[in-house]
Amino acid sequence: MRDPLSVLTDAFTSFVLGKVETTRLPVRTSTGQAQAVYLPTAAPGLGDSGVIIGREVYSGKGYVYDPFQLYGQQLPAPHWLVLGESGNGKSALEKTYVLRQLRFRDRQVVVLDAQGEDGVGEWNLIAQELGITPIRLDPMVANDSGIRLNPLDPAITTTGQLALLRTIIEVAMGHGLDERSGFALKVAHAHVNEHIADRQPILTDIVEQLRHPEAESAEAMNVDIDDVRAWGLDVALVLDRLVDGDLRGMFDGPTTVGIDLDAPLIVFDLSHIDRNSIAMPILMAIVGVWLEHTWIRPDRKKRIFLVEEAWHIINSPFVAQLFQRLLKFGRRLGLSFVAVVHHLSDVVDGAAAKEAAAILKMASTRTVYAQKADEARNTGRVLGLPRWAVEIIPTLTPGIAVWDVNGNVQVVKHLITERERPLVYTDRAMTESSGPSDPELEWETEQRALLMERQMNDSSQSTVA
Repeated sequence: MRDPLSVLTDAFTSFVLGKVETTRLPVRTSTGQAQAVYLPTAAPGLGDSGVIIGREVYSGKGYVYDPFQLYGQQLPAPHWLVLGESGNGKSALEKTYVLRQLRFRDRQVVVLDAQGEDGVGEWNLIAQELGITPIRLDPMVANDSGIRLNPLDPAITTTGQLALLRTIIEVAMGHGLDERSGFALKVAHAHVNEHIADRQPILTDIVEQLRHPEAESAEAMNVDIDDVRAWGLDVALVLDRLVDGDLRGMFDGPTTVGIDLDAPLIVFDLSHIDRNSIAMPILMAIVGVWLEHTWIRPDRKKRIFLVEEAWHIINSPFVAQLFQRLLKFGRRLGLSFVAVVHHLSDVVDGAAAKEAAAILKMASTRTVYAQKADEARNTGRVLGLPRWAVEIIPTLTPGIAVWDVNGNVQVVKHLITERERPLVYTDRAMTESSGPSDPELEWETEQRALLMERQMNDSSQSTVA
């Protein structure tokens, strides 16, 4: 029974305020039942079709991502940008992503491997495991037994060859070609293609023609032959670097026979090239255009083109323009371009800011690992990330990243199975830890892989039938 003082207090409160606070009896329950009262909330995932990446940090759900499954529904473009400082797990993510994609039979991957140690690239272990021999571009051995890629390969269209030659020269010179130099290059290229039919034209032919232009080249524009020679001199000197300079042997001969463009994984080992030299963007331009004309085909295969140190591409206006065309063209034929860079400021504040913005706009998927606070704010501003995501980027631990898939923003912990671990962690990359393995996720990943294999086998059998 209530005491008289409480009854009197309630009566006074009711008289003054016109209401009486009700008394609620306590409820005894368990935590398992109480969770229905306070429902946990998390952003919707991307579905369960594709490649498993890891777990969403806040919901604990498995995180599955595949640009080919999402393209046209949740993704306007299948291209992907990966950002973050060294030691936070970018390398581990790239490698496991490729290994898991290759479980599908209609996937092909090309990797431009710009890092490495002990004389081999970082992807060497994975290539060995899959029985693949990396295509090692090395000017030190190119003249003896190295790989050559010919910018004048007949597999590349005449227009593509001329565009590639211009890009090589403009990257090396640091500025665009003027009209007179461009004219001298055009007529030299046209003459070489017209008069050499019994073999692949090579760069030496272009250099020779620039040094000794034909009379008809001058007559066509009603100019003096000495003028044409003078206009082409700087162009000849730049191309001579590929013939007899520090890049000799890699591009001044017919394309090496036997490069297997049908292999599931193609690795271009660029680790012997100085990453800070002008050679790297030139090299990437040649490889990119050569692949555009020889590798990308309308055969219903899904292709992934992964480029490490991608700022060499995005930060050069001339190389970026070539890759813009490649990305637009490849999107229609099932190409996903993956660009890996350390800092967004490496590209948005460079000489190719306009071209960089265009390529970044094409990347509908952005994965951001830990960055310093000021870099995180700049990244968030450029990419349009929500404030909460920008604030947590500096606090992320290795293996955890903010994923923005066309506005669907999640925090994801990347997880690695024990089977993948020895292939992912090379000696150089041991610091790129993705955290301890999760036995439950390993089991889930293996079961998903087995299910994929069964589905692909069933699909293959039904196709044959």
